[in-house]
Amino acid sequence: MIPIQNVYYMLSYAFHVLNEQGYKDVATEQFSNVAELCAAILAKGFSIQLKRGLNREYIEQSDSLSAIRGRIEIAESLKTRSTLKKQLICSYDEFSVNSYMNRIIKTTMELLLRSDISKARKKELRKVLVFLGEVEPLDVYHINWGVEYNRNNQSYRMLISICYLVVKGLLQTQTDGSTRLMDFLDEQRMHRLYEKFILEYYRKEHPEISANASQIPWQLDDDMSAMLPVMQTDIMLTQGEKTLIIDAKYYAHSTQVQYDRHTLHSGNMYQIFTYVKNKEAEKSGEPHTVSGMLLYAKTDEDIFPDHEYSMSGNKIAVRTLDLSGDFDSIRNQLDAIVSRFFGEAA
Repeated sequence: MIPIQNVYYMLSYAFHVLNEQGYKDVATEQFSNVAELCAAILAKGFSIQLKRGLNREYIEQSDSLSAIRGRIEIAESLKTRSTLKKQLICSYDEFSVNSYMNRIIKTTMELLLRSDISKARKKELRKVLVFLGEVEPLDVYHINWGVEYNRNNQSYRMLISICYLVVKGLLQTQTDGSTRLMDFLDEQRMHRLYEKFILEYYRKEHPEISANASQIPWQLDDDMSAMLPVMQTDIMLTQGEKTLIIDAKYYAHSTQVQYDRHTLHSGNMYQIFTYVKNKEAEKSGEPHTVSGMLLYAKTDEDIFPDHEYSMSGNKIAVRTLDLSGDFDSIRNQLDAIVSRFFGEAA
């Protein structure tokens, strides 16, 4: 079980904005569940956004007006007989706070109000919800998460990401309209956070190493590449001649069992081996060392992988990252990987 405080630290690395001054109070709080944590981040983040100004969009409106505004809807005006009231139906664009991103935030806050969070946290949410009075909520099951960001709304990126975690983690029942807390960060969503956390940790804490989620080109004997999948790494660490490719895995079970025998997930091993050998071939002709690692989040299982193999001239390690202790222990484990593959000087 991952302590809630560690989830906050992981979110802090994934979303750099949580390290800003305004969120320091959140960092020191204790939370009973992840919904409580997300509610605190959302309330604090939206309060900060209010000071910067709410996102606005031009939204088409259609109203019966006494003074002409925008485009006159002649057919609709005749149909509704609004002319009898000396009015016309007009369509016009209004620069409104009823933007899609604000609608996502309001929908999420209202969902949290029906969830298992404290009265004090609900009071915080209601306090900021007042500023979204003109904003219409969305159908929680049909939110379009493909929000486009630009320089004017970049500050919403973290807020919308937190909303995504909340909406996907809280399920509204069909019976009484209440909300139950599921395994809030399920395997799929926790996997994405786990990957992002590790990548951003190395970027921040080890600037001497290049940390990226790079693609690896297939090393082909001809130009035939049709239908080949993209080799997208989770984390690639590079320093000088050394490269370490990390494939981060967040599974409920870090091994597979057949006939009472625990083995590594074969597909994971094939994948990291393929990544390493193609990267090795890409760097042929220059001094290099390419290694790979499967880094599993440690589970409650008694048997967990902790091995290092030598395969065709490359090191392939399989490790587990224990997220259940305090954050200093997580930091030590991640730093130890750097020391092992890049030396103490790194």
